[in-house]
Amino acid sequence: MNGFEKRTQEKKKQVLEATFNLMNTDAGIANLTMDEIAKQSNVGKTTVFKYFGSKENLIHEVFTYFLSRMWDTARAIMAENKPFEETIIAMSLNKINHLDKINKQFYIDLMDYFTKKDDDGVSQIMQQYVKESYSMMLDLFHRGRKEGKVDLKYSDEFLLIYFQALVEGISSPHIYSKILPYTAQWTELLIKGIAPSQ
Repeated sequence: MNGFEKRTQEKKKQVLEATFNLMNTDAGIANLTMDEIAKQSNVGKTTVFKYFGSKENLIHEVFTYFLSRMWDTARAIMAENKPFEETIIAMSLNKINHLDKINKQFYIDLMDYFTKKDDDGVSQIMQQYVKESYSMMLDLFHRGRKEGKVDLKYSDEFLLIYFQALVEGISSPHIYSKILPYTAQWTELLIKGIAPSQ
């Protein structure tokens, strides 16, 4: 990457982070303007349009950027190859910590965006995210079975549904802020729930 490309990437990141900060407020995306984005990112409005094309594309990129950061951290946790219990605790903390950094309105806008935009690639991103999440969780459950921490009577399908139900429950904006102090207990209960009977 030459100097020009590096500066371009840095400016794009500045715009993404400034837009994320503007979106991550009680106002959300409702009153977001390109003028405000240009001012906050310290990048000219023309340059912002040159990089992202439109406000809609920029919002799309911000949501993708947020999910990618959460996803990259999850991949790094799995790559550490730690025991099942340590890994599942770290994965739970990762999700909760990322959700804890966002405003309730940002989360609502994110979910609203994913459910409404299904022909411009956003739902494909969500589908890919879900597919990779399931694959990662299956790997984790297989690790748990090998370590004797996950009861063999539970099928992969059941475990995925069980985990999805729990994660979707804590992902609700009125729940995730309350559960943060109880992450250890929540994860312990999750682990005990799928452990073999003594």
